Parts: sequence; C-alpha cells; structure tokens
Amino acid sequence: MKAIEQPVPGITIGHALLARSGGEAEPVDKLVHDGDTINIAADGNFGVRLLGVDAPEVSFELPRNPSLPDLPKGFVKISNPAWTTFLADPFAAGFEPLRLRAALHEYLLGRLDETTARNHADHGAPATQALKDMISADITEQGLTGETFKLRLAFGQEILDRYGRLLCYVNRDQKVAPRPAPYNERLLAGGHVMPYFIWPNVDPFVRQENKVAQAVPAPGSARELAEKGALGHARESVRQARAAGLGLWNPADPLKLHAFELRYLAGRRAPDRYVLDLSDSSSELLHPQSYHRIPNAEDRLFVNAEHAPLWAEKGWSVPPL
Repeated sequence: MKAIEQPVPGITIGHALLARSGGEAEPVDKLVHDGDTINIAADGNFGVRLLGVDAPEVSFELPRNPSLPDLPKGFVKISNPAWTTFLADPFAAGFEPLRLRAALHEYLLGRLDETTARNHADHGAPATQALKDMISADITEQGLTGETFKLRLAFGQEILDRYGRLLCYVNRDQKVAPRPAPYNERLLAGGHVMPYFIWPNVDPFVRQENKVAQAVPAPGSARELAEKGALGHARESVRQARAAGLGLWNPADPLKLHAFELRYLAGRRAPDRYVLDLSDSSSELLHPQSYHRIPNAEDRLFVNAEHAPLWAEKGWSVPPL
C-alpha cells in the first residue's frame, strides 16, 4: 500500500499509524504535542518522482478503442505488440480524438512509425537498470545493507505531484562531504533519461520563497536562470551526454519519442504545460503545443497552466490555451 495516493484526480490522501519508537506505537500522551499537532508514522511506502528527469516508459496504459476490443488493459509493457501498432498510428480511427495543432501533429508524425515502440522499450530497460545499479553501488560503497541504507531527499517548491508522489532530488544519505551528485543528475550525465524541468521545482538547494508567486523570474531573465544551481548543473550534464552520444543520445539509435509525449498520446490529452525557452532572452511563454519549437530538451522549462497567470502578472507574455 502507498502511504500517499490519489484515488481520484484532484484528491490526495495519506495513510498513517501512530508514531513509532523502537518499532512500537508510542503512548498517546507522548505523540500528541498539543491540541493541533500529532506525531505519526507512514502506513505504507512513499512513491518518489525524481525531479527534472523523464525516463522512457517501461509500461503504460493503452487507450481504449471500440474497434479493437482485444487491446490489453491496465499497464502494458511497451514491448507488447499492441504498442507497436498504436505508436505507428496513434491518430487512427476509433481512438478518442486528440486535438493537436497542425505543427505539433506534423512534428510527431516524423517520430511515429512501426519502430517507435521498440525504440522506446529498448531505451527504457537500460534507464531502469541504471538507477538500480546506482543505488546498489552506493549501498556497497558505504558498506551498508538494504536495511541500513538511507536516502536524502531534497524538495523543490512543491512537495507532491498530481499523483501523490513526493517530488525530490534524491541522493544517498551521507554526513561527510563531498557527496556524489544526486541520482537525478547522474542519470542525466549517463544519458539514461531526458531532462524534464517543471517550474517552480528547479532548485531544491536554495532558500525557497514563501509564495510561489514570488518565485516567478523577471521577464527576459531565462538565460540567467538557466545557468544557476541545480538547473545549470543538470543542463550541462545533458549537453555533455549528447556530445558523447550516450544512452538516449546514441546517434545510431536515439530516443524517438519522449516519455511525456507517449503519455499524452496514450492518455488522449493534449500537452497542457506552457514552456519557456531557457536559451532565449525573450519575455514570452510558449503555448503548450509549441514545445517542439525549442530543439534541445534541456532548454525547455515547463510551467503548469495554473501557474501561468502568475507569470502574466509579473509581465510575461502568455498566449491563451
């Protein structure tokens, strides 16, 4: 069971036990601090979404199609032949219509064919194994076991995503410096994942503003923002991985379809995050369906639609959805 989950969209709930000490529940007179504070322990496991990265999907839900009643249900491995058929033509008759702008539609058609699913699956397995190997290596290097190994979680502005997962930069817990880079950045450096930067969760290692509105950068400051802190380090890691042709950037077989693109095609929901070009000094947020106009993925900073009015108030140009 998950300690935090979202049973229906927009509703996030948690499951908890009375606080533990030595594995036993503490007495009520110790766990109640005052009339509005109580100490608890998670009942179940937390899901953690690594900030700033997007790995190829290993499995996902296929959309329904009345003319194809035998499509497998639930999460289906991308290696399944049903994905080969779907990603060769996700706009085929029978699927729920997906309204995309002509330019985005044409851009996607250049990436969709009978090899797209195979390509995605082939890149998804190494990304999954890479993270497993990194964690296992850290356990061994620290002389620990799975029971004693600890993780250090660094949060951005937002603590949870829309699915009830913790949003974090994740690293091994280590008291003595220097620490290795977070897994997020290690994965980018190895070319195992694509960058996927979503504002305002761009740097967990600086003092956070009290309000999200105060974190909106000044119009025209994208390039300055792009070179700072964790965001700057992550972008440089991506550039180096691409130059070396690592993983998803292998020139002989690069990733054809980004994971977020697979998700919105399968979910039949057009992209809904605005995007800022980090390589440009303009004062404009691009329409969610214009992200492809920014060729390098590390130059895209996505902004949720609910935050767009805050950017407009700060002086940014924000096109209507």
